[in-house]
Amino acid sequence: MVLVDTHSHIYLNEFDNDREQVIKNAFNNNVTKILLPNIDSSSIAPLLKLAKDYPDNFFPMMGLHPTSVKNNYLEELKNVELWLKKKKFYAIGEIGIDLYWDKTFKNQQIDAFEKQIEMAISYDLPIVIHTRNSFEMIFDIIEKYKSAKLRGVFHCFTGNIEQAEKIISLGFKLGIGGIVTFKNSGLDKVVQNIDLKNIILETDSPYLSPVPKRGKRNESANIIHIAEKIAQLHNVTINKLAEITTQNANELFRINI
Repeated sequence: MVLVDTHSHIYLNEFDNDREQVIKNAFNNNVTKILLPNIDSSSIAPLLKLAKDYPDNFFPMMGLHPTSVKNNYLEELKNVELWLKKKKFYAIGEIGIDLYWDKTFKNQQIDAFEKQIEMAISYDLPIVIHTRNSFEMIFDIIEKYKSAKLRGVFHCFTGNIEQAEKIISLGFKLGIGGIVTFKNSGLDKVVQNIDLKNIILETDSPYLSPVPKRGKRNESANIIHIAEKIAQLHNVTINKLAEITTQNANELFRINI
């Protein structure tokens, strides 16, 4: 059994004291493939070091996170494209629009998102979308750029069934993480009604730990709890769930499992 964590920030300083142990924990739980989304220019060096140290296990993405979009975002985007020209990446991410905390740079976020979609199409890479309080805006932008090459995942999906169906109709996957295990999230009822071929697994570690680890720092090993919950919702074995979601991740990110 192979499990893929399609979204983990294990390169962040939250793991500086025990990163090797966290990696062993993941491998011991059959989580042997982990995708690393970038945040901004400050996170590139540690991300690439981890991917270099474990080339068969960690797969880097390149992108500018929406909450890192500030006045200097055009410089940041130049840096993103510079790296795309220099090195192999497996996705453009994480990118998107986040209007939850602050709308100051809304227009810049939209521009950064669109420019990175153009990069993804140019480099034939999937996009990993971060969306908070911005579903309809993102749907409109995806429709605008819709093409055979435009594909990806709505990371950390927490929407309703209508939004899930819209995402699927656009040809995108749903990234399902620890929130599906939360008692009152309602996400379990949505996931129960989504074909497994449209789902990939993620932790978003160090954030959003699933039950029974809720409240603690998240890590890739916890994918097992997310997988068990989804397998239960769909009345399939954990092995079958792993097989399907790993194949989905492989097809999307082309990581050759």
